[in-house]
Amino acid sequence: MSKIQEFHQLHTGKELLILGNAWDLLSALLLEEAGFKAIGTTSWGIANSLGYADGELIDFDRHLSIIKAISDNVKIPVSADIEAGYGSDQKTILENVLRTADIGVAGINIEDSLKKQKGLRSLKEHCHLLEAMRMMLDNRGYHDFYINARTDTYFQMLEPFSETIERAKFYVESGASGIFIPGLVDEEEIKEITSNIDAPINLLSLPGLTDCHKLKEIGVKRFSFGNALSDKIIAYLKMNASQILKEQNTACLYEK
Repeated sequence: MSKIQEFHQLHTGKELLILGNAWDLLSALLLEEAGFKAIGTTSWGIANSLGYADGELIDFDRHLSIIKAISDNVKIPVSADIEAGYGSDQKTILENVLRTADIGVAGINIEDSLKKQKGLRSLKEHCHLLEAMRMMLDNRGYHDFYINARTDTYFQMLEPFSETIERAKFYVESGASGIFIPGLVDEEEIKEITSNIDAPINLLSLPGLTDCHKLKEIGVKRFSFGNALSDKIIAYLKMNASQILKEQNTACLYEK
């Protein structure tokens, strides 16, 4: 079984898939060692590790090289977060998607946010992109390659529910394998969406949305913690660095 097939199957079983979100090779290897069944890269974490903010500010070649290092060195499937595709036109985005598939990942996250201005791609434009993406991947032999279509309705709209349902349905019809809805936390809305969308729903861990057992019961199939783990590690590093200087003592490095 290929990693693409393996990753696809992880979304169809009875269990909820918890992705281990990695930002470099070391974090990916440690997440694999811990027992995660798949890795999802975090664009935010990768950007932070290189001294940038999130938002496609890194050269795509540099971003892709980190994803490739992860994919080449872990035995479990990897899904690549490529934000909105690192391009201002469909041709560039499709080329970047194909380059990402060619390095051996099993899937991607692709979002409908605009990067140079606030707002979302129009529904028609994004569906056309997804259709072209699926056709291109199939023609290249990447059948079942996982396109996780992220919609940022809950980050950008005051009343996002109905728009989310509409976009999710059209994205699935256009070739998306699953729908990622970061910012969705209301239990009743989650139930409504999982009941009405014929594809696995992926949610993002947020304060108050952390219990995988409960999410599994209401139909969620995939869960990500995004940059939360990398942020926690950065905060721990900063705390210890400050403590060393303040106390002029390195004892904190050896405390259990």
